[in-house]
Amino acid sequence: MSLLKRIQRGETEFAVFANRRRFFLVAAALILLSFGGLIFRGLNLGVEFTGGLLVTVENPNGASVAETTDAIRSAGIGDVTVQEVDGGASIRIRTPEFDSATEGELMETISTVAGAEPSDLARVGPTFGALVLQRFLIALAVFLGFVVLYISWRLEFKMAMVAIAALFHDLSITVGVYALTGFPVTPATVIAVLTVLGYSMYDTVVVFDKMDEIVSVESRAPYSAIVDKSTNIVLGRSLGTTLSALLPVGSILLIGAGIMGATGLTDFALALFVGMIAGAYSSLFLAGPLLAMWKLREEEWAERQERYGDVEVTADVTDVLRQQEREERERRRQGPPTLTGEVGRRRDT
Repeated sequence: MSLLKRIQRGETEFAVFANRRRFFLVAAALILLSFGGLIFRGLNLGVEFTGGLLVTVENPNGASVAETTDAIRSAGIGDVTVQEVDGGASIRIRTPEFDSATEGELMETISTVAGAEPSDLARVGPTFGALVLQRFLIALAVFLGFVVLYISWRLEFKMAMVAIAALFHDLSITVGVYALTGFPVTPATVIAVLTVLGYSMYDTVVVFDKMDEIVSVESRAPYSAIVDKSTNIVLGRSLGTTLSALLPVGSILLIGAGIMGATGLTDFALALFVGMIAGAYSSLFLAGPLLAMWKLREEEWAERQERYGDVEVTADVTDVLRQQEREERERRRQGPPTLTGEVGRRRDT
């Protein structure tokens, strides 16, 4: 049977827990690299956060980003960001605010290099960005609070804490990519980050829910074996979900921004693309091993580990879980019991 077929059927035998140090090392290296980018390069905050001038001009001369940037800097304006719009048909320039004389010189330089008068000039204050940031932090706090409450109620508190750690990994890497690449951070980026956290949490809960199911039917295997079995069962589902989401996002990056020049989509799509990959990695290869290391400190699981050693999850666990799923689907299909105690089928209307 091919590897893809085995992944799809959940029949692989990848030793996730045994290779946990390698997975942790990769994650630690990426987080350190991200923090290094934040410390030494910082984030390229958009004009919505810093305030300044946003100038849009048509580009009949076909001036490149480099040519426009050099021309503006030669006029004595060093802090400038230039982007092509619509494949170079227009140019968008972002600078801090200046006095009227410097602003007039900036407009003249832009007109000369682009071959047209600026069509749009906007003065943006930092108030809007501060409001977006404030609401982002509130939304993040509410989201994390609900995550802890829901997972603690539905599964257990330790799973909730590990899920938060996985989200920290995803958020750190996503922000770090923006710091290292210099892509501007805009309100669209903030929205994308919140979206990424939702995707990542979904994948993590799927893995944890499968662990909880196996624990309910397995009486001998240690938690490390349960982590391996759970991850291999949901591997195909998680990879399929991630790849199906990455395809349209990658299309936005490659076709929308790269080929068609719709650079305004890049801020949103880049955060989604990086965050989804980081989220899939943390859900499959970090969350489970972290939880197992924590659970093995409990007396029950430590005794099971000592008594049974590295016993694998019994082969029929998957069949038991599938049978339970079939029975649950059948109960839902038949509908709730009637007043006489019989099961009544739902009528299609």
